[in-house]
Amino acid sequence: RELEDSLADAVEKAAAERRGRVRAQQSLRRALSEQGASPDKGKPATAPASYPMAPIGTVESCFSTRNGTPRQPLVVPLARATVVLNPARVAAEALEGLASYSHCWILYVFHLNTDLDKMWKDPARSKLKAKVRVPRLKGGKMGVLATRTPHRPNPIGLSVAKVEAVDGHAILLSGVDLVDGTPVLDIKPYLPYSDSVEGATIPNWLEVDGALAVESIHFSEHFISSLSNCWAHVQKQALYASADEFQDLIKEVLSWDIRSLSQRLRPHQVTIESKADDCGSKADKDCRNKEDYQAADSCSIVVYHLHLEGIDVSYKIDENSNIIVDNAALLPSAANQNRCSYLTWRDKLSTL
Repeated sequence: RELEDSLADAVEKAAAERRGRVRAQQSLRRALSEQGASPDKGKPATAPASYPMAPIGTVESCFSTRNGTPRQPLVVPLARATVVLNPARVAAEALEGLASYSHCWILYVFHLNTDLDKMWKDPARSKLKAKVRVPRLKGGKMGVLATRTPHRPNPIGLSVAKVEAVDGHAILLSGVDLVDGTPVLDIKPYLPYSDSVEGATIPNWLEVDGALAVESIHFSEHFISSLSNCWAHVQKQALYASADEFQDLIKEVLSWDIRSLSQRLRPHQVTIESKADDCGSKADKDCRNKEDYQAADSCSIVVYHLHLEGIDVSYKIDENSNIIVDNAALLPSAANQNRCSYLTWRDKLSTL
């Protein structure tokens, strides 16, 4: 009888706590509505001024910077990332059952957007751009809500990814288009019967085959040797089993032209005849004024950089979209990384 009374008391306390949370949530919504009310008429606004959200975890990605991160999910199958949940906010049990799904949705914040400070600190001065430039339209503009641009009314992203393994508070994903350090808001399982729409259509400008595809990718002998040297320093913290697998990742990433519109247009419109050994003052000035790329053995040769897994991969691309991958160099931040690696997931992956 004492045990039954104790159980009934615990059930009642739990119910009281739930009622208290519901009342607190209702009070919060009312307060937010009053905050957004009209100061003149005192009428409630049609919607709350804001909804408080906090990340539940962080992405540890193979992509160190925005440049080179795929524009869409699943286009680079080897692109891997680990989502590490905050144990103070989410218990490990919350991931129970997720490994049974092949794919999941990741909702996250575009935390590297250059307009975030203006959007959040001074929203009165932040105006939504109605149209944005689209890479597939070669700079042509389209309505912001008809595109996947990260510069949105609210900087929230949605990506689908393949679930490779789950371990404690961490999830190993592949096919990601997420940059390192991305704050994660939520994770939802992918449901083919409802998430895949039969007969769905897209605009004609999205159906252009190979619009951003490159013609060829070649790796120089110097790159092979320099990658081998770099790999000795990063292999214990990389998400890849070997330098060869990492090279396959590079090939997948570069198979789509990852350059911005300005990077694609400017280099081949600049005509510089002088070579490096006799560059005149005008040629030197032209070389210095080029942003986001640098001159290599000739002032007219542009070298681009891709940062993956703590390695700076440099490459050249000609006007016919032929790529030569030239060099690999260790980034200064590579030695300071402390995160889940291939060694962390090796046993889990071997059982799949």
